[in-house]
Amino acid sequence: MGNMLAARLVEPGEPLRIDEVPIPEPSADEVLVRVAACGLCGTDIHLAVDGDIPVAHTPITLGHEGAGEVAGIGSEVTGIKEGDRLALFPSAICGRCRFCRAGRESLCEASKVYGMARDGSLAHYIAAPARAVIPIPDGIPFDVAAIITDGVSTPFHALRGRGNLRAGEAVAVVGCGGLGTHAIMLARLMGAGFIVAVDPDKAARDRALTLGADIAIDPSEGDPAKAMRPQLGRRGVDLALEFVGRQETAELTVRLLDRSGRAVFVGVGMVRPVLPPLISFVGGENAVIGSFGMDLSDIADLFNLIATGRLDLSASVSARYPLAEVNEALGRLASKDQGVVRVVVEPQA
Repeated sequence: MGNMLAARLVEPGEPLRIDEVPIPEPSADEVLVRVAACGLCGTDIHLAVDGDIPVAHTPITLGHEGAGEVAGIGSEVTGIKEGDRLALFPSAICGRCRFCRAGRESLCEASKVYGMARDGSLAHYIAAPARAVIPIPDGIPFDVAAIITDGVSTPFHALRGRGNLRAGEAVAVVGCGGLGTHAIMLARLMGAGFIVAVDPDKAARDRALTLGADIAIDPSEGDPAKAMRPQLGRRGVDLALEFVGRQETAELTVRLLDRSGRAVFVGVGMVRPVLPPLISFVGGENAVIGSFGMDLSDIADLFNLIATGRLDLSASVSARYPLAEVNEALGRLASKDQGVVRVVVEPQA
């Protein structure tokens, strides 16, 4: 089928290498997608810069937030045609395990994450199982569709699927980078009655207030659990979400809870946070919940919210880079530039 260019991880900590590699041949149940946009996120920093998340092999093409047009179809694929606009679920799921059958694709027992277990979307083309793609409604640009597949669907899954947010509840968001920023937007859209943003960076706090937070607290200036109480009017929040993955932020998230509150941990890491004494934790009927990724329905529902004008993500793509400048894009993301919500690479540019 000819060759293409791809951004390949060869050695963690070293720049990604732009290699000429064969265009993948889709198997019978796969589609070949011409990648129009691929979002970057913190996981890519862990893979390419920090090297603290292992990959199945090197070299490997990174990129798990992909969107584009169908360029080829496997012999067993139905209901999809060349030219269709599709977004890719961030991993190749099996569609057969008990979790996939229950619509909980985030827990697929045979999942192969793009950029970690198989080649990803930082390339001109990618082959993907037809069961793991989502149609993009007309009017949604590829760059927005790409970031929805993880950067927006992950906090949506945490709020709806795991946190069970109910209208009128008080919510705290700890860590207001890309995921936390979208969590604030979505919590307001879902009817949260009061939203507390917690972040040490002033630009992130200011952005949080602009997007719907009622108060924004700098944790370096005192205990946020105490600082929020006068304005909240009670002890704590009903739902607190952690998007950082550090011990101190995880422990803070639990302390922000009111009685019967739920803490949802989204940030990943090897830390071991300490729970409050059981007498208070059990007595208050608090819950600590993990939230990993998203399900296919989360992405599809977000597409519907945008297509019907309920959700506007036009300001979420902070910068766009051609494939040749992927290392500059990763560097900007790794620098924790708080002006950045999401960065997108456009391989066809």
